[in-house]
Amino acid sequence: MNMNRNIDGLRNHLFAQLERLGEEDLKGDGLKEEIHRGKAISDISASIIDAAKAEFRYLELTESERGSRFIETDDRPALPGDTE
Repeated sequence: MNMNRNIDGLRNHLFAQLERLGEEDLKGDGLKEEIHRGKAISDISASIIDAAKAEFRYLELTESERGSRFIETDDRPALPGDTE
């Protein structure tokens, strides 16, 4: 699976998982597997969001504009290796 590695990609992935969980035809073992997958995605997403919060706090404290592109900013100078 390929997804954008930024907040928009994470949001899209989470909503896609929510849609899969809402499929009315999903029952039995398939539903159990999707619930298990949803829990794993939720746990990993929480870790990613916690890391982004720490990064944001670091940027606040250092008054830096050089983040990781997880949260996009238009005025941040490009970092070496950044690709559009």
